[in-house]
Amino acid sequence: MFIDTVPEDSAAGTLADFYQQQKGAWGFLPNFAQAFSTRPEVAKAWSLLNKTVRDGMDRRRYEIATIGAARALRSTYCTAAHSKFLRDECGDEPTMIAIAEDPSGAGLDEQDRAVYTFAARVAGDASSIQQQDVDALREVGLTDTDIADIVFAAAARSFFTRVLDGLGAQLDVQTAETFAPGVLPSMVVGRAVAEA
Repeated sequence: MFIDTVPEDSAAGTLADFYQQQKGAWGFLPNFAQAFSTRPEVAKAWSLLNKTVRDGMDRRRYEIATIGAARALRSTYCTAAHSKFLRDECGDEPTMIAIAEDPSGAGLDEQDRAVYTFAARVAGDASSIQQQDVDALREVGLTDTDIADIVFAAAARSFFTRVLDGLGAQLDVQTAETFAPGVLPSMVVGRAVAEA
């Protein structure tokens, strides 16, 4: 981390609550949590926004959109973490492997590919989105609510990746070790994985 952060044993109040919440979810205190240690109220607001976006849409679609956005934003941390969630929380290792093997999304079915590439475009250059891009999503069966949800997921990911990368947070070794050695390298799209 590029800044001095509050270690777990010194955290109090809102920060201690955030650390405990993250530790409970991950089984360890993830590196990203300390990026918020100077402003725990931002961590609290982020957690609410992220949960609101994620829980308001299909979880699998959220993960595919988030991976697309994270790759476009060159976030190793978010690419790997959400690949893990796609595999473990959604039970969809084949889609995770398809993205890892071909990060263009070409190996995905039509609707998944549309979600993935649209989220990447929103994250990379939202001003490039045109009416025909939205119409193309409707043509593969997505509703306006679905489309807005993909934009919300990509936009929220833009905030989070910028915080992590701007402050130097690296993907946790514990998360990296959950991937086969041949899969992880395709997820290293920006910062290197933390050293053990």
